[in-house]
Amino acid sequence: MNATRPEVDSRPVEFDPFSQDFFDGAYDTYRRLRTEAPIYYNKKWDFWALTRYDDVAPATKDHETFSSAKGATLDMVKAHDDAIPVPKVITSMDPPEHQKMRRLVSNVFTPRAIAALEDMVAEKIYERIEACNPERFDVVADFSALFPNEVITTMLGVPKEDRDQIRRWLDLLLERRPGEIAVPKEGYEASMKTGLYYYDLVQRRRTQPRDDMISRLIETEIERDGVVEKLTDVDITGFATMLGGAGAETVTKLVGNAIVAFADFPDQWRRLREDRSKIPAAVEELLRYEAPSQYQIRTATRDVTYYGTTIPQGAAVLLVTGSALRDERKFDDPDRLNIDRERKMGFNLAFGYGVHSCLGAALARMEARIALDALLDLIPEYGIDRSGLRRVAMSNVCGFSNVPVRRTG
Repeated sequence: MNATRPEVDSRPVEFDPFSQDFFDGAYDTYRRLRTEAPIYYNKKWDFWALTRYDDVAPATKDHETFSSAKGATLDMVKAHDDAIPVPKVITSMDPPEHQKMRRLVSNVFTPRAIAALEDMVAEKIYERIEACNPERFDVVADFSALFPNEVITTMLGVPKEDRDQIRRWLDLLLERRPGEIAVPKEGYEASMKTGLYYYDLVQRRRTQPRDDMISRLIETEIERDGVVEKLTDVDITGFATMLGGAGAETVTKLVGNAIVAFADFPDQWRRLREDRSKIPAAVEELLRYEAPSQYQIRTATRDVTYYGTTIPQGAAVLLVTGSALRDERKFDDPDRLNIDRERKMGFNLAFGYGVHSCLGAALARMEARIALDALLDLIPEYGIDRSGLRRVAMSNVCGFSNVPVRRTG
């Protein structure tokens, strides 16, 4: 998408993460921001934004200047009246608290632990693939919206009969209405129900532990300065809620975005079909081309100046990774999907950078790799019914709710 540059727009550039422009994929806006306003202020929502790679990447690593402690969404950082109250989770912590929590939970995300999940992940993916009509189906609604939720809720220990309800609550929690910062009433209620559900599940696992992530988190402990520390029930509830959302939505959007991108650049799908060893590199390029998470929220802990303009201490700052990963100063022909693109060390900000790099990144990459391999078999050649394409309107998340395809060969 956006492979052709538009005509020059003489109006002042505007960036609103609650606008239809953002929900539709704001890559033309990002391009203008990088050129005309690399340090941008939005008066309506009172935030600043950085959009160039060489500004976003260092800021993402600089937790001392750009703090995560006030929250992971703009309504939380701005202390909006309708912000959802949630347990404090790892994404809303700074060091040293962040390192303490990360050490407590990281044992369930070791390379060995993730590798051991591959058979289960493949089983969930192929269950959904086999249920699809290969002649005509919806890649998101019939496939990628379903299996990531199955994977992550299975890992957490959610009973099978409750997993689809968790997915429906998550969709409501993330949905936004164009022009509104507040979480809709339905989303607020879904958030409360999700938290209560996981809190109750933690209580059940304390009395009846099983071979699942929540049970392992209950047992996890570390010793520091002679004191043994464990996660509280609220800690585990917050972590399960966060992981259940991030673990499902990232892959859901990544796979849907991928099929649209490959339809726009069919030569890349053909290359992948001819050489499946390129799938891991293709996943990295897809994350760059249209990252499911488009920006990260931070709060400035001090005055900091870019291009002669000062972001004041206490201000909300959007680090727009979706723009940084399309920065023509960093990437040649950035609006073109190229699975053979040279990967530069550290370039991929899609799963965070520095202390806040995503714990579940390896799992997401594994799911995407297996899903693309399965789709290459199911639809070796395909077309998209573009009249049926539907984008989501969600907080921070970029992608599709519907991608109807038909097999053409």
